[in-house]
Order: sequence, then C-alpha cells, then structure tokens
Amino acid sequence: MKQKEISEEMTESKLSIFSLGGVYEIGKNMYVVQYADDIVVIDCGSKFPDESLLGIDLIIPDISYLLENKDKVRALVITHGHEDHIGGIPYILKQMNMPVYGTALSLGLIKGKLKENRLKGIAQHEIHSESLVELGSLKLSFFRTNHSIPDCLGVVIETPEGRVVHTGDFKFDLSPVNKQFPDIHKMAHIGESGVLALLSESTNAERPGFTPSELVVGERIEEAFQKAENRVFLSTFASNVNRLQQVVDAAEKTNRKLLLLGRSMVNVVAVALELDYLRVPEGMLIEAKEANELPRERLAVLCTGSQGEPMAALSRLASSTYPHIEILPGDTVIFASSPIPGNERSVSSTLNHLYMLGAHVIHGSGASTGMHVSGHGSQEELKLMLTLMKPKYFIPIHGEYRMLYQHRLLAESVGVERENIFIMNIGDVLDIKDQTARQTRKIAAGNTLVDGWGIGDVGNVVLRDRKHLAEDGILVVVVTLSRMEGSLLSWPDIISRGFVYVRESEALLKEVSQLVIKTVRDLQENGNDGKWSILKHNLKESISRYVYGQTKRRPMILPVIIEV
Repeated sequence: MKQKEISEEMTESKLSIFSLGGVYEIGKNMYVVQYADDIVVIDCGSKFPDESLLGIDLIIPDISYLLENKDKVRALVITHGHEDHIGGIPYILKQMNMPVYGTALSLGLIKGKLKENRLKGIAQHEIHSESLVELGSLKLSFFRTNHSIPDCLGVVIETPEGRVVHTGDFKFDLSPVNKQFPDIHKMAHIGESGVLALLSESTNAERPGFTPSELVVGERIEEAFQKAENRVFLSTFASNVNRLQQVVDAAEKTNRKLLLLGRSMVNVVAVALELDYLRVPEGMLIEAKEANELPRERLAVLCTGSQGEPMAALSRLASSTYPHIEILPGDTVIFASSPIPGNERSVSSTLNHLYMLGAHVIHGSGASTGMHVSGHGSQEELKLMLTLMKPKYFIPIHGEYRMLYQHRLLAESVGVERENIFIMNIGDVLDIKDQTARQTRKIAAGNTLVDGWGIGDVGNVVLRDRKHLAEDGILVVVVTLSRMEGSLLSWPDIISRGFVYVRESEALLKEVSQLVIKTVRDLQENGNDGKWSILKHNLKESISRYVYGQTKRRPMILPVIIEV
C-alpha cells in the first residue's frame, strides 16, 4: 500500500497506535496515538550507534509519517527526562515544530538542548500528575510513577474509541528517595474505569521478582565513602538525580568536597539545583583547580562515563588524559550503574585501565556491591501494572524482542487473552474500530542517523564507503595529463592512507605507477584519450586487480586526473 493511501486510511474515524522507535531495541523511544485528524506523539528519544555505524553520533526515529501529517500533530508529550526519551527532541524539532508537554524537570533538561541547538519559538507546557490536556478529539490525563529520575508520568489518552494508557518507564518503589510515591490508587481507578489498550515498558521482563528500592544504593554508597581512605570517584548516569542526591549526602556525611566532571553531569546538576530537585550544601561544589589542593580523603568526584564512552570523563581519567586531575593508587572508583546492552566491551576496557592505575574499583549491580538498582520494574511489578490496568488489548513496548515476548507471557499469566496481545515492530500499525483491533498495515519507519550537524544525510552508501576505508584504506592515484595530447606529463603520484606504509612498500607502489602509465598509454592507443570517465574506470579496475593479487586487500582506489 502506498504511503499516501496509508495516510488517507489513517484519517478515518478509528484509533491507530504505532511505534516509531523503542521496540525491538533499547532506546529512541517514540510512540504515536492517532484518532482521525488528531495525532499525539509520546516521547522522542535517541540511542547511541554500534561499532558498525562509523562516525555516527546518534540515532533518532524516522519521522517521515509525522512530516507528511504535521498539520495533524497536536503535541509531543514527554514521560520523563532520560536521553532515550528526550535525546532526539532538538533534531526532530528542527524538522517540524510542535508544542512540547512535560514535567518541570523534563522541560528544564529539554530547554538546555533547545538552547544548545539554537532552537527558538518552541511552545513548552508544564504538566504534572493532576494535569488535564485537551488536544482535538483526544483528552490527556496523567499518573505518577517511580523511576531513576524524578517527575515521571504515565499518560492516559481518552479517545472516542476508548482509553489508551502509556506507562512510561516505571517501577513500584514504595520507599522512594525523593518521596514521589507511585499513584497506585489512581492506576487502580483508571483500570476500574476501563482501559482499551495498554502500552507498558518491558525492559526488565526477563527478571523475576521485584526491583529493589533506591534506598539500598544510598546505604552502600555511604558505606563505601566511609571506608575510602583517599579520594572517591563515582560514575553514574547524569540524569539519575536521585542517585546524585545520595552521593551529595554521602559526601556531606564524610566531610568531602564535591567535584563535577563531564558536561552532561554539570548541566543536569545545574538544572536540578535551579528547580530544587537537588539539595547541595553551600560551599560543597568546587572547581578542578581546587581539587588538588585538598587532602585526598576530603575529595569526592562525581563524573560521567559509567558506560565506557571514550570521550566521557571517567574514560579519560582511566587513560590519564583528563586535565588537572588524575586517579592515583589507593583511590576508590565506584560504578553506580550497570552496562547498557552493547556497552559491555567499552566498560570492561575502562575497568582494566582503572585497575592498572592501582585504584580500588567497586562495580556491579548484584548483592555483592549494591551500588546500582534498576529503575525498571521486574516481572512482579509488570504483572502488577497489568492487574491494575486490566486492559482489553496489550502492546508491550520499550525493549528488545525477547523482552517483549516475555512480557507477553506475563500478560497471559494475569488473564489477558493471547489474541489481544500485539508484539509490534516499528512502523506496524494497530487499528481499533468499534472495539475490534487488527494489525495489518505498516507506515514508513526506521532510523535517522545524526552526524555532526547533519540529520539523515548519511545513508547506506556513505556508511559503506566508511566501512571500506576503515577496513582496507585508500589509494589515491594522481595523474597529470597534457590537455592537448592526452599524454602523461609527469610520473604518477601514489598516496596511500590506511593501506600500506609507503616507506616499506616502495616496490609495490612503483609497480602501481608502472601500471598507471601502461593504462594511460593503452587508452591513447585505442583512440579513447581525453575521456576521463573511461580512464578512471580502467585505472580502478587494473589497479584493484593488481593490488589484490599482491596483498589480498581491496583498498578504495581514487584516481585524480589533472589536465594542464
């Protein structure tokens, strides 16, 4: 079915639910609810590229469908301020303007992104758990949830077909550090009033039991600070404001000053302080130049890099390349996080370097360390949400396929009919009309790659070239020809980058030069002189065959022809 036909079909008086990111993957969450000519978008996240996407900075959702229907998009609603839910906002808003609804902390973090990207004129509306928002035929209300960042909301969308609920990221922490208790009674009331479709996160669907409270981590952090004889370096997600408060409290109790390292850490702390989500005693925060003047037992460092990111503060400290401060033997380094799937290798590399520096390293989220607990609900909490909401239809979201599959089994175990559970990939559309759901259509969806200031301008061809260059290098062949006669005016210039080392491969490159001369002369003798495209093609073919025969490598061959 053509995209135009799909767009026309989705404007019918029926409810359509689909994802543009966040299913079959971890990250770049974006979910869409549409009824007739009214569209509400929930979250706008990003995710980091894997090793195959050379040079790419971020991956964000493909919003082709939203761009084609931007006159129908009523709002972007943000459930909370983590990067996998707000990281794509500046890049998406560059392509289309839409009002943004979010809690105070979420909007505070978003404003920093908009300022950094010089985006103005974006309408921003603050919401909370008691807010009511009317957007065309859609009416939105909210309920408070627990997560590893304050101000997290679930979203309830009233449509003419029925009620759609999006949980956001959640756990059921009954003793939250920030005293933001989950609205369990409100969730139960929503369920009693009837839920047509529930979209619930699946991150920890494979983990049995309940996720421990964040309070456990605070106790372990304080214990580690008490035992540390020298400086303490602690790395965690910058957006985990609850965890940051626990670090501040531990530093205060052990009479330590606090140094912040990493741009995102500094930015989040500034926003959290401004909005009163973080309490830091006056005079505790210091600059890097002051840190070295303190006794080692009086300093704590809160830094980014818990995922082993090469340019983050902790990775640079581990490789002794961070200016003004370094990790010394006997210092304590705490990883207050667990590796995101795919980051295990980079985290392991950072750990190895820290051990080489002689640091005392505490890492891992098990009972042995207790330095991290997940912000996502485990199986019993996912079943509790399903039991409270009692949905007719269920769509597991926010997770890789195996997590979505396990969540489906959990839903079945609490009474949701199997035929009413839909595991959907990005772009799959669930249509509901007259209380009957069917999943038969797809819309355009996928990844948009961000490279520097470019959004979506790096495609498969560019990535293939980058991979080619990374694997086999490049051989540049510069040929200078007479404009009048088409003959060679000088010896060919051969430039190798990432292929062979010139000084050790003089014989090989000399043979390549001889081959270039022969190719040019053969073309002249056949009466094709002056035809650059033919010459370039012949040079590529002949050099590629020769080089592969000699080295079993296939560098990119780039002929450059100069006429004088």
